[in-house]
Amino acid sequence: MMDIVGQMRAYGITPVPPEARRLGVLDTFVLWADLGVSFLVMVVGMFLVPGLSLAEALVAILVGAVLGNLLLGLTATIGSDTGVPTMVLFRPVLGLRGSFAPTVLNVLQLVGWATFEIIVMAQAATLLSQRLLGVGGYLGWVLFFSLLTTGMAVGGPVLIVKQWMEKFAVWAVLFTLLWVTVAVLATYDLRVLFAKPGTGEMSFWLAVDLVAVMPISWVPLVADYSRFARNRRGAFWGTGAGYFVSHVWFYALGTVLGLSAAVTMDPNAPIAPLLAAIGGLTAGWAALLILLVAETDEGFANIYSAAVSTQNLLPRAGQRTLALVFGGICFALAAMIPLVQYESFLLLIGSVFIPLLGILTADYFVLRERRYDLEALYRSEGQYWYRNGVNWTAMVVWVGGVVLYLAIAGLPQLGLAGLAPWLGATLPSFFFGSVAYAILSKVVTRGGLLGATEAMKR
Repeated sequence: MMDIVGQMRAYGITPVPPEARRLGVLDTFVLWADLGVSFLVMVVGMFLVPGLSLAEALVAILVGAVLGNLLLGLTATIGSDTGVPTMVLFRPVLGLRGSFAPTVLNVLQLVGWATFEIIVMAQAATLLSQRLLGVGGYLGWVLFFSLLTTGMAVGGPVLIVKQWMEKFAVWAVLFTLLWVTVAVLATYDLRVLFAKPGTGEMSFWLAVDLVAVMPISWVPLVADYSRFARNRRGAFWGTGAGYFVSHVWFYALGTVLGLSAAVTMDPNAPIAPLLAAIGGLTAGWAALLILLVAETDEGFANIYSAAVSTQNLLPRAGQRTLALVFGGICFALAAMIPLVQYESFLLLIGSVFIPLLGILTADYFVLRERRYDLEALYRSEGQYWYRNGVNWTAMVVWVGGVVLYLAIAGLPQLGLAGLAPWLGATLPSFFFGSVAYAILSKVVTRGGLLGATEAMKR
């Protein structure tokens, strides 16, 4: 019992000590493989067709998954090196006060994700209860899943991984995924689906963006979990490979279901047809029930990280108190709003965090040679204070990267066409952020960053 209580300790935004980093490579793999199991992942797979053919969509899934999970795993190593959450990692890059900007944006996207997850779980539970009991009770299910995911967030990642995911969730999900995959292959003629040409409404590289943005949407919170990893190697491979497996698997299933006649795709209401299609498979309603239980992990992760991220703004606020507050906010939102404009939501996340990730990797791996002064992360007027707490060089590059991403990809659901969606926005905006920041930080700051690095070496 004392061991479990120890796992539940909240470290806030302070570095997790080495003796408390209890997640090995298998633990981390299970965590991220389970976080990749989501109905919302399948929905994005459905967006890729019929604009692309099935073969083109599957290639886009592989390319996007490699790019996105490589960047996810890379960021996880920074968290394991330092033991601090992701929003604190932006302090050396943007300044102690400058890190407040991505923190606010991250909290907003996490609340959005958690709300989406609760909506999806409530809709799935409503379908199941109507079929099995003849009663829907959507708002009751919204309340139930809000309470459940909030309770998990209060427990924390080590407890949830070791006591829930590894002992039950991962095995139930693996069996269910195999069952659903076999049922899909037995129900639909893949030769017929592969023979269907794409309509051309979706470009290949825009599809890659939509695939890559799913793991990248986890980048702003990946260090919240990799800070508990025992070593850098386990953080990289456990995170990147774990999410890659379920990421590709669910995207592919969503693409096949989206291309079949079983699902009539409505971008503004994509979940209900997908849930009905899964339920229509052999033993599909039982599979839907198990996948519904596994979906709680995503809601937990988003509420937990919303609390941890907020501590970058309010370090004295209790992590568990914040988790309860965000759980209540997500309940209210899920009870009142529909699931709409999902594709544009994903592209907005990509536009904000991909160039910022480029800046972070250039700063940590190139300019500072994998050395951050952990004490200076929490000290005003130190080397990460810059000008009144803000590194304006990084801020300017970040804004430029956001503009570049949106100019290339656009926001199709909002009627904003991209200038070059065929090019793909992920790699250009990432490399713009990293290269522009590496160059400008030397020119504009007149050697300030390099001087700080030399001081750390001494």
